[in-house]
Amino acid sequence: MNPMPTTHTPLESARPDRTFHGRTSVQRLQGHRVLARALLSIALLPAIVHVGPAGAQVRYHLTNLASLGGTSSTGNSINDRGWIAGRSNLPDNQARHATLWRGQSLTDLGTLGGPNSVVVWPVKNNRGIVSGIAQTSEADPLGENWSCSFFFSPATSTGYRCLGFRWRDGVMTALPTLGGTHGFAAGTNNRGQTVGWAENNVHDPSCVPPQVLQFRAVLWTADQTIIELPPFAGDSVSAATAINDRGQVVGISGICDIAVGELSAIHAVRWENGHVLDLGNIGGDAWNTPTAINQQGDIAGFANIAPGIDFNPHAFLWTASGGIRDLGTVSGDAVSQASGINARRQVVGQSCSADGTCRGFLWHDGVMTDVQTLIVSGDDDFITTVNDIDDAGRITGQAIDLATGLRVAFEAVPVGAHATTTTSPRIKRSDETAVRSTGSVEPHLHAQAAAD
Repeated sequence: MNPMPTTHTPLESARPDRTFHGRTSVQRLQGHRVLARALLSIALLPAIVHVGPAGAQVRYHLTNLASLGGTSSTGNSINDRGWIAGRSNLPDNQARHATLWRGQSLTDLGTLGGPNSVVVWPVKNNRGIVSGIAQTSEADPLGENWSCSFFFSPATSTGYRCLGFRWRDGVMTALPTLGGTHGFAAGTNNRGQTVGWAENNVHDPSCVPPQVLQFRAVLWTADQTIIELPPFAGDSVSAATAINDRGQVVGISGICDIAVGELSAIHAVRWENGHVLDLGNIGGDAWNTPTAINQQGDIAGFANIAPGIDFNPHAFLWTASGGIRDLGTVSGDAVSQASGINARRQVVGQSCSADGTCRGFLWHDGVMTDVQTLIVSGDDDFITTVNDIDDAGRITGQAIDLATGLRVAFEAVPVGAHATTTTSPRIKRSDETAVRSTGSVEPHLHAQAAAD
């Protein structure tokens, strides 16, 4: 496998050219994977964002994280203890495992018996609980392309049952479904509550084959009791993506569709005290997807900016006082996605140009900045996505290691006025020519695609 292809497909040609009706799930998933590979090249844009103390400019020291031996890793979650969770490919790149980085310690979280596992969404608790998705050794009886498959290695992404899991103190535990085959776990709070979604045994007519079963948002309590979270009025399915310590849960609501975004996300919603709130939209009627919520109840995510299922999103921020707000893109870009938010209302994610040029961003106080411009020391990488941020401002995501061409997980720690830990800087700055020569990289995790 060539992990660093030298060409990429233009964004426009990657968009599906057929409407929802008459397209199979396989055709549409293939379209999204082509789209994801279109969001893959890189570039530099000069910018500065002011955060933290008045007048201070945040700057970062960048450190690459160890891998499980394959050519691609990514950090998808960082909590306030500095624990980073995500996934790393195994040496043959035919499977990937959920991975936990604690300082210099790398832990392979294993699976539930099948080939793949991943921590997909920001998990956020500080109790040592990691949640995600894992395949079992059981065959999928209905042959569905369940939600999990989009985040696993393409070689082994389907054919197995997939369940949500909780991992703690070296033990991975499967979480129950609502009676159907598959489940999916996202975030876990400090009360030990985990949210996600799970299939029931209803054959939903709004599913697009090979998806068969209906699914609903769920909350698993600390003792693994499963509680269903209903869809918004008139919808048939729902999925929960994040939860804070107040018990506020965010996610999506819509129709079954292909069980991966699109029309499953007609509505971005919040569940609180038994009520479902429609968070609104920024112009689109699909892909309305909250991805993270902080303890104050501020919500980050992404949503289409115009009607239709073609993936055309902008990052958004929702607050109780201001409602939903389109965060736009890095200057000159066409699409963006937010994936993490902290207590200071700093939002991180990915921004991409129309020709597929992608970069990680930090948004704060109305300004979206290419994070690459904020790196002042550390490993010589180019950052292609930032997936999460903790309350100290530490970030994680994926970058290209310019020395090896590999896709690496990274941690970037604020330095200077924003430093929370001491570092030993090694100054290495890349130039634009070197960055462009590396070719394409893995897309943002919420671009709904698996990379090679």
